[in-house]
Amino acid sequence: MQYRLTPIATALAVAFIVPLACSHTAKAQTTTGKDAKADQALPSITVNASADASANGLPEAYAGGQVARGGRVGFLGNQDFLDTPFSSTSYTQDLIKDQQAHSVGEVLLNDPSIRVTRGFGNYQEAYMIRGFMANSDDLAYNGLYGLLPRQYVASEMLERVEVFRGASAFLNGAAPGDGGIGGTINLLPKRASSDPITQATMGYETGGQVYFATDIGRRFGPDDRLGIRVNAVRREGGTAVNGENRELGMLTVGLDYRGNSFRLSADVGYQEHNLKNPRPSVRVAAGLAVPSAPSAATNFGQPWLYSNERDVFGTLRGEWDLSDSVTAWAALGTRYGTERNVLAGPTVTDTAGDTTANRFDNARRDTVRTGEAGIRGKFKTGVISHAVSATASSYWQDSRNAYAMSLGTATTSNLYSPVTATQPALDFFGGDLADPRTTTKTQLSSFALADTLSFYDDRIAVTLGARHQTVKNNSYDYNTHLETDHYDKSAITPVVGLVIKPLKDLSLYANYIEGLQKGKQVTSSTAVNFGQVLSPYKSKQKEIGAKYDAGKIGFGVALFTTTQPSAYEDTVTHIESTNGEQRNRGAEFSVFGAPMRGVRVLGGLTFLRAKLENTNGGLNNGHYAIGVPKTQANIGAEWDIPGVKGLTLNGRAIHTSTQYLDSANLQEVPSWTRYDIGARYATQIGGRVVTLRGAIENLTNKNYWESAGGASNVGYLVLGTPRTYVMSASVDF
Repeated sequence: MQYRLTPIATALAVAFIVPLACSHTAKAQTTTGKDAKADQALPSITVNASADASANGLPEAYAGGQVARGGRVGFLGNQDFLDTPFSSTSYTQDLIKDQQAHSVGEVLLNDPSIRVTRGFGNYQEAYMIRGFMANSDDLAYNGLYGLLPRQYVASEMLERVEVFRGASAFLNGAAPGDGGIGGTINLLPKRASSDPITQATMGYETGGQVYFATDIGRRFGPDDRLGIRVNAVRREGGTAVNGENRELGMLTVGLDYRGNSFRLSADVGYQEHNLKNPRPSVRVAAGLAVPSAPSAATNFGQPWLYSNERDVFGTLRGEWDLSDSVTAWAALGTRYGTERNVLAGPTVTDTAGDTTANRFDNARRDTVRTGEAGIRGKFKTGVISHAVSATASSYWQDSRNAYAMSLGTATTSNLYSPVTATQPALDFFGGDLADPRTTTKTQLSSFALADTLSFYDDRIAVTLGARHQTVKNNSYDYNTHLETDHYDKSAITPVVGLVIKPLKDLSLYANYIEGLQKGKQVTSSTAVNFGQVLSPYKSKQKEIGAKYDAGKIGFGVALFTTTQPSAYEDTVTHIESTNGEQRNRGAEFSVFGAPMRGVRVLGGLTFLRAKLENTNGGLNNGHYAIGVPKTQANIGAEWDIPGVKGLTLNGRAIHTSTQYLDSANLQEVPSWTRYDIGARYATQIGGRVVTLRGAIENLTNKNYWESAGGASNVGYLVLGTPRTYVMSASVDF
């Protein structure tokens, strides 16, 4: 494969080389999670309580404080990044606050292996990880799937955002939204720290969006065993997009108790997120070239569009030390969510940018119950150390849906000169929008066993394991409420992982791991096997890599290949089967830490080749998959200004190469590069720590198509946001 370095990629390469040259000096210095940052910033509160009721708490922050030394590796628990045969990054609360990131997607703008997009036809945050789609349905909350709001998750409730790259059916079980192929995202709630926390934040951004948040944490009782952490957020007003309005209200409460041989934690949360006149995604008619991006502030949606979501969720987790070397745990979670939308995504029909759109209303109510239990233990057989883990998990979801469409009347407008249209009447209904009934019931259950064998003073570690997963799904007619489809299949997904440490700070690793998705039911009336339920799709990943900890700065490199099966009806035999395949091959490079005093870096570079193989009739063999760029590069840096205590400047560049909107590769989406800059100043006023933050996102006000979708193998364009000014002030009481 041949790759052409872009200016951003070249800058990123320099960012790798220069810190590496400084690594010898950096290793001679004392390493703590925040010492580089503390040189300039005033003392800040550090959360040192556990977010998952574990005895050892969370892995400590790496030098610079933007990422952690490790994170959760599925049911294997928290592990240091050098000890795992996988690639992962855990973004900390410090990074979230300092970058004024309001959602999970905004945090993931720092990740070179991820590009943020949307779900098909709606405003749901979705994430292309290693070129495979993961919806926000597939976010895990403290290790459990399906508990967080589907469309959007406010970051103020989070202690960390953990990104696991690669297939993960063995580690986490099958994801309810059919993701988990390119990676998974686990979100950790906040906990009360040993020091009291009382912080208030006010903010403002372009368009009139105002922001207020509070964060309160306390510990009580003998030895501060009981802790409580409360976070509340309110946002409302316009955005940098013309006419768009966003409102968000969120409240979360986290409790934890530290016993002598047990630990308990509980979380309850409420979030309401409302969009008025939101800008929709754009389809392009077949045969047309991708239109040039309009002004980034343009809103080509209709003023009667909206998307409302409300969720209540909670979890309970406990961990018990059965002995010095054996620990058991159990966790439960539930969520009740409601959604209501009026959507109308435009389709570009000609080179002048003219569009048509049909109104689509939908209502949804979700009830989710999930849980897991497990046990971990350590023992030796001769010179071999064993770390054995076992778990069983269950997931149940009842999804109630209804929809209505205006098939007879389509609105017309123009991408570059939008026209307000009268809201068309609905003329086709599926169910009752006022009282949606059950259309899908999903049940996932599994059990898994793993053993990590360590040799030669833990310089070599081999992880072996397997998970047995059962997927059940029942579908019901929107109007008659009678069962239409039934799915009940099982599969075993294995894992093999290897870690070799030739040096204490150098880790070489390899893995084979699989992803799992529900196989489809054949619904084509022309198929010979009409009605057959296909077996679960097992994606297969092979990966090798290396990680190096230079004391103040860390590096990672990974080479991987992942194959995802797909089904189609053969044009000759008319048998629908799992014959198709998408193969993603890539190389990833990452860098993080504080290479020198007062300087922090975070970035990486990803090369991807996502090809379609064995397509129907061979028409698209060798073509690139929809919505997968060939090159993704991120580089961010912070600099504490010498001589001005508390003042820090920061900047970030994000580059995404061309991608395709269609499987025939006739509609190419141009590459784009975005620049962000910012500053923060920490000082004391009246004995209180005050932190002022400001940023300019999309500094050059570039007009660009940010992504090309990818959900349901369909392409759709998402316009990037315009230049946006964001500012906030935090006070610690």
